[in-house]
Amino acid sequence: MSHNPLVLQEGAILIADTHYSLKHPLLLDFLRAIHTKEIVTSQLILMGDIFDLLFADIALTLERNREAIDLINVLSKQIEVVYLEGNHDFNLTGIFPKVQIYPLSQQPVDAQWYDQRVGLAHGDFNGETGYKVYTALIRNRLIQKMLNTIDSIGNHFIINALDNKLNNKEDCRSIERFELYAQKHLSQIDLHQYDYFIEGHFHQNSQFDVEKCRYINLAAFACHEHYFVVQSKQMQSILRDMVFQRKK
Repeated sequence: MSHNPLVLQEGAILIADTHYSLKHPLLLDFLRAIHTKEIVTSQLILMGDIFDLLFADIALTLERNREAIDLINVLSKQIEVVYLEGNHDFNLTGIFPKVQIYPLSQQPVDAQWYDQRVGLAHGDFNGETGYKVYTALIRNRLIQKMLNTIDSIGNHFIINALDNKLNNKEDCRSIERFELYAQKHLSQIDLHQYDYFIEGHFHQNSQFDVEKCRYINLAAFACHEHYFVVQSKQMQSILRDMVFQRKK
């Protein structure tokens, strides 16, 4: 799918790694807050792993997430919604017809903030060879349909096993020596083309300079309800870190 050039608007919202599930249900309240204009924005950028499990060809993942899916589709008719697919949510084009979808193959995404160049990614674009093979296979639509058939016949034993694994995963751990890890992770990208590089996936809420590019790893919304607002050019930083305050 072709896309218009992505221009980051002042007041745009970036949100990453909400991992929407029974374990992390708060995404729905956040989307409702945008819908009711409790949170006002004209551009919503979903930075991947918004759902803990969402695959177009696995019926149970659509059924479980229907309320949040429908709300994103409603929002996409009112504001610009951009979705960078993650490693927990992909093959999404048919699910979100009016959303600008960027699959892994199109990441990093080039964006513009005033006269500054920005790279955007979920963050899983540069894994080891084995991970790349796995990523290609699991995103294959035929394989997904086969898994859906097996899962349905087997009383959803595949999805239930994934649920158990994800429920026991530590989502908010710190990565030791993350700056060195990030530098290696970014080594295959020409960072000279960017003033900023923003991604999620690692859940670190950290930023530092790599080759004169300001690298920003977003906090996971699933951990402490962080989201980020694009600021005006007059501010010293491109993003303002916010914490979602759910109404009682």
